Amino acid sequence: MNEKPKPPIQIDKMDKEFLDTIIKAGAEKINVCIQCGTCTSSCPSGRRTALKTRQLMRKGLLGLKDEILNNKDLWLCTTCYTCLERCPRGVDPTDVILTMRRMAVQAGNMLDPHKRVAGLVIKFGHAVPIDEATRKLRTTMNLGENPPTVHAYPEALKEVQEIIKKKGFDKLVCYEWK
Repeated sequence: MNEKPKPPIQIDKMDKEFLDTIIKAGAEKINVCIQCGTCTSSCPSGRRTALKTRQLMRKGLLGLKDEILNNKDLWLCTTCYTCLERCPRGVDPTDVILTMRRMAVQAGNMLDPHKRVAGLVIKFGHAVPIDEATRKLRTTMNLGENPPTVHAYPEALKEVQEIIKKKGFDKLVCYEWK
């Protein structure tokens, strides 16, 4: 277990405006984080992945923009909000992470699996599209073939797709209309 010590943070990599950008984007409570580690120790995803919520919070506080926006760990949060429930300072690490994700997407950094899910939402209106087996099961349970979503209202899907086009979400996730 001879781990290499991490090099010290270089001041020239700190973006002083990045923290302000995070705060203005909706994560204003990040600046009351005391780095106690409760978020990391209570994170169900962190027990099984490399996600260390406290480190993401710390990097945000230090303005380490490149280290955050290019960090794959940013996408390991399942947004369960356990960290918020347990934070002694009322910081909402989930919202901070979601804010950082939005910034990463705007910078062109999004994992391919997330792009594929976004593509499903654009194409079908759902991250998990309904299949024939589910339709049959719904019918046998007297629920109707389709749930009362865009599956039952194709005109609503067209409206959703128009909003997606107007907002440029399709371009952000590199969706190719076919």
